[in-house]
Amino acid sequence: MAHIAIDELERYLWGSAELLRTSIDAGAYKQYIFPLLFLKRLSDVYDEENANAEAEYGAEARDWDETHLFRIPQGARWSDVRNATKNIGTALTKAFQAIEQANPEKLAGIFGDAAWTNKDRLPDRLLKDLIEHFSTLTLSLANCPEDELGTGYEYLIKKFADDSGHTAQEFYTNRTVVHLMTELLRPQPGESIYDPTCGSAGMLISCIQYLKDHHQEWRNIRAYGQEVNSLTSAIGRMNLFLHGVEDFHIANNDTLLHPAFVQEGKLQTFDLVLANPPYSISQWNREAFASDKYGRNFLGVPNQNRADFAFIQHILKSMDPQTGRCAVLLPHGILNRQEEQRMRKGMIDRDLVECIIGVGKNLFYNSPMEACVLICRTQKPDERKGKVLFIDGRTFITRKGTESFLTDEQLQAIADIYHGYKNVPDIAKIASLDEIAAKNHSLEVIRYVHRYQKKETAEDLQTLYESWKAASETMWEAYADLSAGLGDAK
Repeated sequence: MAHIAIDELERYLWGSAELLRTSIDAGAYKQYIFPLLFLKRLSDVYDEENANAEAEYGAEARDWDETHLFRIPQGARWSDVRNATKNIGTALTKAFQAIEQANPEKLAGIFGDAAWTNKDRLPDRLLKDLIEHFSTLTLSLANCPEDELGTGYEYLIKKFADDSGHTAQEFYTNRTVVHLMTELLRPQPGESIYDPTCGSAGMLISCIQYLKDHHQEWRNIRAYGQEVNSLTSAIGRMNLFLHGVEDFHIANNDTLLHPAFVQEGKLQTFDLVLANPPYSISQWNREAFASDKYGRNFLGVPNQNRADFAFIQHILKSMDPQTGRCAVLLPHGILNRQEEQRMRKGMIDRDLVECIIGVGKNLFYNSPMEACVLICRTQKPDERKGKVLFIDGRTFITRKGTESFLTDEQLQAIADIYHGYKNVPDIAKIASLDEIAAKNHSLEVIRYVHRYQKKETAEDLQTLYESWKAASETMWEAYADLSAGLGDAK
């Protein structure tokens, strides 16, 4: 056995998906590939643990509980599935169920509920090809350490996102933006980290990787996440395990309707909250939120057609009263929509908003939309109280082919401006709460950071156009809401 190079690992992982191309829609790859990969990893590490224990303590050590991180029952190992010659989907299903039942606290439900026994979709021949493909490499810790397999897994998540197009943002956020948010919050050893819409757990993993990269203790981090999609929450759990993270809690439920982390009738609070909530969803239980027993409507109740401020209030309520800080990726509209002005004012008046960063276009799948990062803190340093820093980050973006991203230098430049917390000509401006109130509590970055001089240029005209366009969109949204209200009155 030999160490697996990262490029070989990536070819191996994507090769499994290519076997499915003629039978499975790209959006469904993940529900079949990830469970197979996880089973292969569990089995190979189990075999490796057996060999190491036997070499050190003798054959009897193979069965000791302390030898293994997970219990893999007889008949549920990779070799058992590989030896099946017919009804392979049934053999896989039985193996998944046996492993989940043997490890109820850690692995319950982790393999998902894909239709493995549907032979019209997954004939034995196709499953046999998949299993033989995965059998070409041994995914032991010696061959493929946790960080490297985790990197490969993230590569596969991104490839699925690229291939599946519009479904991608449900479980994948542009990783360079995630790393920016992590660098803004700078997690510390021993802190609690929470993502209320965690998808594939990329933000939690980014925080842990930050500590690893800075040679700080990461094993005492307490990671929490909630995800409404059962398959995606399972992917997140697998992702954390494959990155070597064991102390985490991922819940599968609707965060707004059934928040999972509650203590003594109140929301549990956390040191860090990172999130990319679903943008402007209209399918949510507004009536339940209006009478929320956790007080998450303290700024108001959003309109039915946009739940953005419901998620924002959940996040603010989930921040530790002393150490809490958050970075939330949100649609640009939350900065200036008239319908949310009262809630925005309440958040500003409470001096919770520390920084607003406008990020560039095309950082999201199948969408040219602009977004923003909202940074809040429950207890600002004295020098930042009564102030908000606005950063125009639209020029900090690189495009290569069809992909847009932040380079390490661009990411660090934005983070340095935030941590320095000072005015930067044409890029960053500190505004007082009085100045923001004078602008009707708008948080739109271009109302504070003016990127044009007296002599206009093409770029200046673009800035003016974007300002006009944003105001126009706000007007039409207000008009639509008014028209809908008049229609209801009839």
